[in-house]
Amino acid sequence: MSSSRPKVWKGFTLQNTFRLVCFCIVAKASNTDHCTVNTSAQCSEGSIDEYSGTILDHNATPVWDDSGYVMFCPCMGNFGNQAEYYIGSLAFAKSINRTLVLTPFRAKGSNIPFSEWFQIEPVRQFHRVIPIETFLEHFGETEWAPGKRKGYCGRSTDTLYDCKMKSGNPLGPFWDDLNISFDESVPYDTFDQADISNEKRTISLRNNWNKQFPSAEHPVLALRCAPASFPMAPGNRKIHQYLKWNPSLFSRAEDEIARMFHGEKYVGIHLRTGPDWVTSCSMTIGARTVMASPQCLTAGQPVFIEMCYPTVEHIVDLTTKAVIKYAVQHLFIATDRLSYSKELTEALTPLGVKVHHLDPQLPQMDLMILGQSDFFIGNCASSFTSFVKRERDVSGKPSTFWGFPV
Repeated sequence: MSSSRPKVWKGFTLQNTFRLVCFCIVAKASNTDHCTVNTSAQCSEGSIDEYSGTILDHNATPVWDDSGYVMFCPCMGNFGNQAEYYIGSLAFAKSINRTLVLTPFRAKGSNIPFSEWFQIEPVRQFHRVIPIETFLEHFGETEWAPGKRKGYCGRSTDTLYDCKMKSGNPLGPFWDDLNISFDESVPYDTFDQADISNEKRTISLRNNWNKQFPSAEHPVLALRCAPASFPMAPGNRKIHQYLKWNPSLFSRAEDEIARMFHGEKYVGIHLRTGPDWVTSCSMTIGARTVMASPQCLTAGQPVFIEMCYPTVEHIVDLTTKAVIKYAVQHLFIATDRLSYSKELTEALTPLGVKVHHLDPQLPQMDLMILGQSDFFIGNCASSFTSFVKRERDVSGKPSTFWGFPV
């Protein structure tokens, strides 16, 4: 690409490279994922857990974390929703000082390992994590062997004695694909969701969970649902900076960016135009929130139609303003149904702007391309847009939403 395009992130920068720290020499293993070690002996490359100050050696055999573990099924909604649950769960694990077990995403009826989409090492700069594959390999027949596996769920009339951890789809297939069954159900009283920007809430959350479930008696909290809300707590949005795309996956997006735009600038837009979206938007006009809308609405501001389901006229008008303001040569459209390519092409061709639409089999391709655009317009109510907006916010890239000015 030419120098007119901002350089895209493809690996670690000097700023986020792990610090050189001291750690105790332990036995090496080919599967290198997680270890907690002491602060003696020689120095090597590792990282320091920001919460506890514990030194982590990521090239060592996993050592059981006496502070305990958290795992969950991120099974509700599409990828955008699951990503928000994951970020909230990272905040939760950090708040109660337990290692988060990186369970798979769920897409098209299959489990997708976390590492297939995201790098693990950057997440460790925020808090301790371990891939579930590594966790089961090293602890699945010892500390968390069959017979010791408890499932935890929020207390209600139908879950007093049975958490129904594997009831229905996707819960059943999700745990079955991991070859996990549960021997006992443990209901819990619901507490506030984690918000790392709220110290008072964090302390209360930690005290409540550690009092009800001390790690010595409850070493692994396998939760039926994510310990997080949707939409996510605003204070957790900055955690997105630790989600870095798998480099091999990101390189495919780079190839598409080079093929379509030839190093020239482009605006990316996200459209939600499916019939389900029409119904959802029409039923929530005037409400205080709809799905991911807190990302753009101030407290007390009601939902309005253009931010949720804009007209084609509004889409063409706002997009035209964006391509003029940012002097781009290309427009990239990501959509779940209607792209309005015809209308946008008619409006933008006189401006020398080419219109592109991929409709990829893997939605993450759209996310990566939108994330690298020179300007982005998204749907405020959409968690898909929310993923792009968070990624752009942490890298300082400009964005707006339908119904808002460029």
